Amino acid sequence: MYTEINILGVYVAPFAVMMLAAWVATIPLSLIANRYGIARKVWHPGLFNLCIYIIVLSLIVLFVGARQ
Repeated sequence: MYTEINILGVYVAPFAVMMLAAWVATIPLSLIANRYGIARKVWHPGLFNLCIYIIVLSLIVLFVGARQ
């Protein structure tokens, strides 16, 4: 199951680390969407970025859950 992660003596929930990893992974995807003009073709670019973040976070949670 999911256990706390010890970061410099502070126990952090694994979901917080997954959220940070998803945010870091979403930044290049957002830059790619801006580079190829995908962000201009969607109705609301902020919601588009949020949806991409949620998709990436869900994939990370599913991948970590499947490994355990």
